[in-house]
Amino acid sequence: MCRFVAYLGPPTSLASLLSAPPHSLVRQSYAPRHQRHGRVNADGFGVGWYDKAVRAEPARYRSDRPIWSDRSLASMAGLIHSGAVLAAVRDATPPAAVEESGSPPFTSGVWLFAHNGAVAGFADGIGVALRRRISAPRRAAIEGASDSEVVFALVLDALDGGAPPAEALACAVAVVESVAPARLNLVLTDGERLAASACGDTLFVLHDAGAGDRGGRPAGPASVVASEPYDDDPRWVQVPDRCLVSADLAGVTVAALGGGLAGAST
Repeated sequence: MCRFVAYLGPPTSLASLLSAPPHSLVRQSYAPRHQRHGRVNADGFGVGWYDKAVRAEPARYRSDRPIWSDRSLASMAGLIHSGAVLAAVRDATPPAAVEESGSPPFTSGVWLFAHNGAVAGFADGIGVALRRRISAPRRAAIEGASDSEVVFALVLDALDGGAPPAEALACAVAVVESVAPARLNLVLTDGERLAASACGDTLFVLHDAGAGDRGGRPAGPASVVASEPYDDDPRWVQVPDRCLVSADLAGVTVAALGGGLAGAST
């Protein structure tokens, strides 16, 4: 369920990430190539991007409509440029409501977050049990009723406690799995770093050192974390299940969720 793409690199247009590639996020919304659960991601979408010269917090645009039907996004995506972007399309887990508050990415302060997966039994008591594990301030800030936003609150609690991004994701995974089975492909960024977990669905990474053909994008190093590749570049690497990803402009590191190096792409 759901697809996401997160980018760090030279400023590029939203269109170059969301609609221009042959297997772009727009195409993945109706014809994903690697999605294991669900088939059509038509229950909303969102995109967040940063301009650190203006403010630390990201801008965000989201909707409960399919991404392919949003003419406003199509109109502005070629004009908005950013060096840090997180976008996602949603396939809501029944009986979750299709509403804007459930559309990723979710945001708090400098952070953007998205979740590909589902928490089993969330609407049948598990959601209540997980909310009890969240601090009062973070619980009060939850806007909607999705399992993803509750998972994000758990991540934020870990960040508040001083955990680095990848460790914060691991903490949230551990808390959720102590309560119920779940698929927890998570992605988190502050516009300078990326962290992600592969836990129940596909995850791919790409690091471009900035040399050679970049398909018309500006030169310079870039790192991408995505539910599935948006093109057929042979440098995409699939992340093994039960692994954590840490990425910045210098490269991508993959480690096992339980600790230990699982592999690296630089």
